[in-house]
Amino acid sequence: MTSLSAAEARVLLPQLHELLHDAVDSGASVGFLPPLATAEAQEYWQSVFAAMEAGHRLLLVARAPSETDLLGAVQLDLATRPNSLLRAEVSKLLVHRRARRQGVGRRLLQALEAEARRLNRTTLILDTRHGDHAEQLYQSMGYQFVGAIPEYFINHDGQPHATAVYYKLLAATNE
Repeated sequence: MTSLSAAEARVLLPQLHELLHDAVDSGASVGFLPPLATAEAQEYWQSVFAAMEAGHRLLLVARAPSETDLLGAVQLDLATRPNSLLRAEVSKLLVHRRARRQGVGRRLLQALEAEARRLNRTTLILDTRHGDHAEQLYQSMGYQFVGAIPEYFINHDGQPHATAVYYKLLAATNE
């Protein structure tokens, strides 16, 4: 698992596009609906790079043993208000279909949590489609279910769907 700079991420833009397209095409709840337009994906990744450059977001990636293909990615969105510097949001956990159920998502989250601890972000939050397989992963890693918000977003089938909200409290580092 590697935490990228914005410059390193820009080099991987075609692979990041492919990863996002694969997630959307496979019905993942990541904020986009199929078919995902290339321009929409481009605009999204440019906003991620801008947030990284501003110091508000981290992007971690998992690569294949060949080091050429991306297997997955996850982001840590850092809260920036003075009273919220202890928290961050886990977002866009993407694992390519060819790498699912192989521990990639778990390893990405473990690396993300290590980065959060390094930054003294001890409260992590996330949301996901209620009933999604991802909930099992989050629960197995100690994320606590807060509740579900009904009719929170439009699902890939065009129907309103609930989101599940989770949090995890990390032990602070003594550095």
